[in-house]
Amino acid sequence: MATNKTYDQIKVGDTAEIVRECSSNDLLVFAHASGNHNPIHLPDTDWTGDGHIDKPVAPAMWVGGLASAVLGNILPGPGTIYKAQSFRFLGGAAVGDKLHVRVTATEKRPNNIVVFDMSVTRGDGTRLVEGVAEVAAPTQLIEFDSSDIPAILVQRHRHFNRMIELAKTLPALPTAVAAPDDPNSLEGALMAAREGLIQPILIGAKNRIEAAAKELDEDLSPYELIDIEDEMEAAGRAVALVHEGRVKAVMKGHLHTDHLLHHVVKRDGGLRTKRRISHVFVMDIPGRKTPVLISDAAINITPDLNTKVDITQNAIDAALSLGLEMPRVGVLSAIETVNPAIPSSLDAAVLSKMAERGQITGAIVDGPLAMDNAIDVQAARTKGITSLVAGHAEVLIVPNLESGNMLAKELTFIAHAEAAGLVIGAKVPIMLTSRADDSRARLASCALALLYTHWQATGNPAGIFDREGDG
Repeated sequence: MATNKTYDQIKVGDTAEIVRECSSNDLLVFAHASGNHNPIHLPDTDWTGDGHIDKPVAPAMWVGGLASAVLGNILPGPGTIYKAQSFRFLGGAAVGDKLHVRVTATEKRPNNIVVFDMSVTRGDGTRLVEGVAEVAAPTQLIEFDSSDIPAILVQRHRHFNRMIELAKTLPALPTAVAAPDDPNSLEGALMAAREGLIQPILIGAKNRIEAAAKELDEDLSPYELIDIEDEMEAAGRAVALVHEGRVKAVMKGHLHTDHLLHHVVKRDGGLRTKRRISHVFVMDIPGRKTPVLISDAAINITPDLNTKVDITQNAIDAALSLGLEMPRVGVLSAIETVNPAIPSSLDAAVLSKMAERGQITGAIVDGPLAMDNAIDVQAARTKGITSLVAGHAEVLIVPNLESGNMLAKELTFIAHAEAAGLVIGAKVPIMLTSRADDSRARLASCALALLYTHWQATGNPAGIFDREGDG
């Protein structure tokens, strides 16, 4: 709650301060709100034209405008009306700078006018802005709950960018790519190779792969190509390369998932382990502080309780490999209370208890939770749910494949999320994407596989996820 100081309560010398960290999203929101699209102020832009992404400079008016946050929220606070403002700009701010914004009352004038000195100082003590503000201070007490303000969604996929950048710091992953014989699947594999994420061995019909490469204007000479006409045989050869020790991951190309999984799960020569395999979607949803993992939405159609134990543990392992320490797992049902008539609510309660007893490890698990109170704090509060997970879930365990698949696609096509997919529980990770997925989804899936492999080998993620910052 913001509470103001009235004109009569304000004294000369009163001061107030906030600390604000400049983020990329601040620059994007200001560009849209102001209409100032000067490229030197925009993130991820090569405004010098030298082929490199340049570090943006915060617009001077955005920096100076932070004074209004102090005046409007704290001193005088709600009800304040600007009358005049002067600025003197002494230096520039950049993304990541912590800015100390201070106002000090210097004069009280008739008609409720108060004059303030204002300054913005970087964390290292460098003064960036100074000026004078004249405001009409409120004459009555006003309280305001700022949480009522609708949130702004900035459509950008910073979590996948972070995943890819972290993966680039690791050795490339030798990967068998099964049937990359269309432009989408081939482009994704070659893009991941250029980014240093995988060392691909292309397996499939040579004539179709070369035709796809010609369409993309790509050179295949740096890569090994195993010519196998039949897609099922190509999938089998990809799995065989794992046993030969030549690859440490498998990537699905332009073939049906069942054809690949047939060779993965077969008892002789497959990639089965003691744990049930399951699929994990990692969703980069604009506006969320962390990625959201959904499982299982692609392999296990109607999993029983034992299968859900493995599904949950696999999803936790994927979250840990991304650097999410002690991930928060919400086990979904239609309701947030246990109802014997709804089997998924019973399974959720059992999974939660198993996590408490150490039978599922590495995460905080709670359920049953409905979708709204799993991811929205206000919904959880409204329903009186007290939980470390409710409202903050980062991993969502769905009741069955149908619900998970619909959830993932709704997030993709309605919430503008990007999705990466990985099969976990086999001897090696399997990059399992839809045949309709674009090259960006395949690139993110390669990054996920590389981060997961590194975590499996070392027990440590390549980086720790900052839940409060930009990742």
